[in-house]
Amino acid sequence: MFSEEKKENSPKFRKLHFPVGLWINSPKKHFAKLSRRWPSVASVKSTSSDTASRTSETVELRHPTKNKVNRHKRLSNLFHRNTSNVSSISLATSASRWTSEKKLSEITVLRPEELVELSSQKNLPGILKIFGHDISTGANYKSVLATPRSTAQELVREALERYAVAEADADSFALCDSVGRFEGQTGEWKLEHLRMVGDHERPLLLQEMWKPKTGFSRRFEIRYKQEVEKMMAAEDTETAGINAQARRLQKSRSRAASGGNPSVKDREDNLSLRRSISEANLNGKKRRDRKNIKSMAVSGAEPVPPDEVPESPGPESGEPAEDAADLERLTQCLIQPPTDLPYFLLLQSYNQRQDFVLYVMTRKQHLFGRAERTSREKDAPYVDTFLQAPDILPRHCCIWLVESLGRGRVTRVRPYRGALVTHNGGVLQREAELSTGDLLGLGEHFLFMYKDPRVDQGRPAWLPKAWTSSGLSGAFSCQMCGRSLHERQEAFQAYMESRDLVLRFRPQEEEALLRKIIDKTGHPSNDFKLAPAYLFGLCLEYSTRALEPGHFPRLVMKIANLIKEVVWEKIKEIGDKQPENQQDKSHMGTLSVEEVAADLRPLMLWMANAMELLNFVQKKVLEMEKDWGLEGVPHDALLSTDLETCEEGMVLLDEVIMYTFQQCVYYLTKTLYSALPDLLSSNPFTAPGNFSEVKELSNMPEGIRGTLAIYQATLDLTKECQLHPDLVSQTFGYLFFFSNASLFNTLMEKGTTESFYQWSKAVQIRTNLDLVLDWLQGVGLGDIASEFFRKLSTTVNLLCIPKTSLLKVSWSCLRTDYPALTPEQLNHLLRNYQLGVGRTRPVIWDPPEEVKEELAHTDIFESFTDHPPLILPCDHFVMDLSVPVVSEIFHQQLCELRHFVWDLEQQLVPANQRPFY
Repeated sequence: MFSEEKKENSPKFRKLHFPVGLWINSPKKHFAKLSRRWPSVASVKSTSSDTASRTSETVELRHPTKNKVNRHKRLSNLFHRNTSNVSSISLATSASRWTSEKKLSEITVLRPEELVELSSQKNLPGILKIFGHDISTGANYKSVLATPRSTAQELVREALERYAVAEADADSFALCDSVGRFEGQTGEWKLEHLRMVGDHERPLLLQEMWKPKTGFSRRFEIRYKQEVEKMMAAEDTETAGINAQARRLQKSRSRAASGGNPSVKDREDNLSLRRSISEANLNGKKRRDRKNIKSMAVSGAEPVPPDEVPESPGPESGEPAEDAADLERLTQCLIQPPTDLPYFLLLQSYNQRQDFVLYVMTRKQHLFGRAERTSREKDAPYVDTFLQAPDILPRHCCIWLVESLGRGRVTRVRPYRGALVTHNGGVLQREAELSTGDLLGLGEHFLFMYKDPRVDQGRPAWLPKAWTSSGLSGAFSCQMCGRSLHERQEAFQAYMESRDLVLRFRPQEEEALLRKIIDKTGHPSNDFKLAPAYLFGLCLEYSTRALEPGHFPRLVMKIANLIKEVVWEKIKEIGDKQPENQQDKSHMGTLSVEEVAADLRPLMLWMANAMELLNFVQKKVLEMEKDWGLEGVPHDALLSTDLETCEEGMVLLDEVIMYTFQQCVYYLTKTLYSALPDLLSSNPFTAPGNFSEVKELSNMPEGIRGTLAIYQATLDLTKECQLHPDLVSQTFGYLFFFSNASLFNTLMEKGTTESFYQWSKAVQIRTNLDLVLDWLQGVGLGDIASEFFRKLSTTVNLLCIPKTSLLKVSWSCLRTDYPALTPEQLNHLLRNYQLGVGRTRPVIWDPPEEVKEELAHTDIFESFTDHPPLILPCDHFVMDLSVPVVSEIFHQQLCELRHFVWDLEQQLVPANQRPFY
């Protein structure tokens, strides 16, 4: 099963800052970076040198500690090492030697039960002694810390550190499993058997599972690889016949079980590697009964008539070597497959003399790949089956078992990046379910049949359906699937008229299809406003399911570029309509709110679609990063390139959202700028309207009717375009921020000239502002408006205090009661408050002496650059391709696009080869 590392699914916030005066300029780009974490899983196998069974277990390799000083300190404390007098003590004095170093003569005093395993002790289960007489003749072994998960390669490196051997020379040494016994009174060690332990084997498990026979002992030694290979080669040269064959079998099994492949020569000579359990039951009599059977395992042999087959006596009577070889090859055809494990039956291979017939799936996950040096690295996943062919990748294909609710055990298959894998004859681009009896092709040369004896096999999916009709229906039937012309027509029409959210296409028609989606759905008159996002999402969904993995990032870039081009054209059209950009100066004037809303409708539409599409792409990218990251390739160049391409596409969608938001709030605030001053100067008490009916704009005073009309048009526009609720709130948040700052600055600037700083005028402004806030509360925007209008409301509340009461309030009390006003703004209001003719400003209004100097040189106006940032939402999206769309308009558009793709496909097919439907 793939190991996974969880990631946060929520996208990062992106902020947009732009001043009001520079709306046309490009905003600052804040691009989100996707975090990538790559889980690395190292798999190792423990093997037996005495049996042909292979066991495996996925473990995490324990990396040697980097803090060597601390590790040596721990070892020193553990073994009571006394470094102060080591140099002065003789090597012959065993009582003063390190506890971790002893001579062979000292080992002979051990009890008989302790002589079986010389490399470990019961009282120190985590300590492993590794003998290295070839490295250091004075000290016969070094003690290292070991766990059942420790591999031979790790222990060799740790032991070499104890022997003070340079790390660069570590590859020249190997860990050997040495079996022997002590002879004579001197206790001289006599070696009986030596085997080189594989780098990824685990010595402690090897020690636990396989014991020497009585009278013999085992120890682990470090030897030079060249010396061991020379010793084994000399033994093979001196010994011939059955013994040599057994040793080659031993070495081949050891390499195969350790994750590697036997050499070509070993596989040709040691055909007994393929022997099954049934071979053990073939005694001498049965062999003699089969003496006339021709060996089917001899590749390229000429047929021999039965009467020309020589008599072959049994092995008991000294049968010739040629007949024994024929019987040996004959047994390879008597393989019994396992009954409790899935397996792969080889049907075709690249080199038949090197490959097995059955490959058993012993783990829940089975990997096919090519043997190479990099596959031995610690961060590389374990490869179960090595295949040798030019087009087989180091990690080619992965098959794993999963538990499914209601279905039990399900087998899944997925190719690695760039690997050619076929499933029942069709190229497999993505993950698929593997059923028993399915054909699995790896590369151009290997073909396997997957079998699971625990599952009842039905009709193989690759077999053609039976069709026996001899009439026209049979004549026009597909010979591969057996469907008649009428059945294929019905299936075609069902897809064309289906309401399922599926849109199939080929890469050849992709460009034209994307352009068609823009032309068909990317205009404001379309009733289903999110149709572009849905249709582009269907294209991306089909790409992730049916097309090769590298196609999805390229498609994201194409879609993002198309949307950006359309939005840029719309922005240019709106800019050309502005009065200041028109050549005819006589018609210059202010655009009405209806005209502004009509111009902004395309931008608001693409803002909503780009936001939905960006969220969809982000989820797909996270899934892609998680799925392909499970392959255990920490530096996959293809995956890195795909992620970078997807990120560039998401950056373009970010720009579309930011620029459309920028342009919308720019033109809306531009319209508000001319309507807001009436809210300060108009008198609501002279209007004949009914203030109790605040929802009707026609009943509102004329002074605030223009401002509310702009708010109403903006609200209708966001609802019509199905803009995300968070973007709606932020749009009005900016409009309220602009309204508050603009009204407050006007009040500060014109307060003295237009008599705003008096009770009667303040009451009129307070009434107009209350009517606006009440109306916004009625449409669901009251909380946002109260937050952004706080500064203006506080100022008006101060001015609404009756004059007689205000004269009695001191500076310190006003600062406490109205904290929203800065000292400079409060001082400006009190200093210019209209008390009447002949009345002087009270002394209690004066600020303290220490702040008077600062107040004279401080700005009293609100800054327009402190607007709230644009934060892209991360939830509550509308588009969900797993939920059917009930809109008839969208269903009609989807069907039209299906027919459009079909017509494009038929244009590339000759007329006499086109189907009838």
